[in-house]
Amino acid sequence: MRNFTKLFLAAFLLTGLAFSLHAQGVGVNADGSVPNNSALLDVKSDAKGFLPPRMNTIQRNAITAPAEGLIIYNTDEETINFYNGTRWRLLSQVVCGQRFRDPRDGKIYPTVQIGTQCWMAKNLNIGTRVNGSQGQTNNSPTPVIEKYCHENNEADCEVYGGLYQWDEMMQYSTVPGVQGICPTGWHLPTNAEWTTLITFLGGEMVAGGKMKESGTAHWAASNTGATNSSGFTGLPGGSRETNGEFSILGWDGNFWSSSQNSAATLTCLSSVIGMFFNEKASGLSVRCIRD
Repeated sequence: MRNFTKLFLAAFLLTGLAFSLHAQGVGVNADGSVPNNSALLDVKSDAKGFLPPRMNTIQRNAITAPAEGLIIYNTDEETINFYNGTRWRLLSQVVCGQRFRDPRDGKIYPTVQIGTQCWMAKNLNIGTRVNGSQGQTNNSPTPVIEKYCHENNEADCEVYGGLYQWDEMMQYSTVPGVQGICPTGWHLPTNAEWTTLITFLGGEMVAGGKMKESGTAHWAASNTGATNSSGFTGLPGGSRETNGEFSILGWDGNFWSSSQNSAATLTCLSSVIGMFFNEKASGLSVRCIRD
């Protein structure tokens, strides 16, 4: 052990750094100073940085029983992630009400605070488009997020977001509230979280109008009761049916819940928002909620 310590110390000296052991901690620095009393490890440098482990999202998620506070650099997202004891999060949290960039593809999303919740104010649009005639698949161990665009038109995804089957959205988990296809720091809303939102906005009979984008730029001409007073800016992305056909673009907005078989729907015909059961093989819109 003594010889190992000598070799370890020699390696640090060869790099121009001093390695010192003290009762209060370990110091790695160029000037040989005693480490700060509050630090177990005190690294000082004016020329080099600290390099945490670098791994992609698949490798990060494969870590068995990560410790609370574990830190890695996510090469897919080009950002630092840490584990908070429950899920992986960003080191710096998005300020709700401001736009943020999804590091996976560079797309920009507005956000909105509604009561105690922070929601994306735009439908998620992540992944590679596949035709509506085919199912979305679990292509692990190197997963590729797949999406549908209305009538297989990529331009519609840019406006209304992608449409996703439930399993694809969940990334083949069945646990309510998982990250799924959302960016790190965000997750898929559960039934309880949808209910919290609807209740805050006055209940099912009026909440839909407060959530829909107003006007008829994207909604059908009636768009009854739409005020968007919540800032949710719900859009009518329609759906991809289980037979592979697309329908109701401009008329309905259908949003998955991460609680099995359930979704929320907005319609141009009223101010009502309803929760309903839907087949997992359908393609619906996705909104993410901040952790």
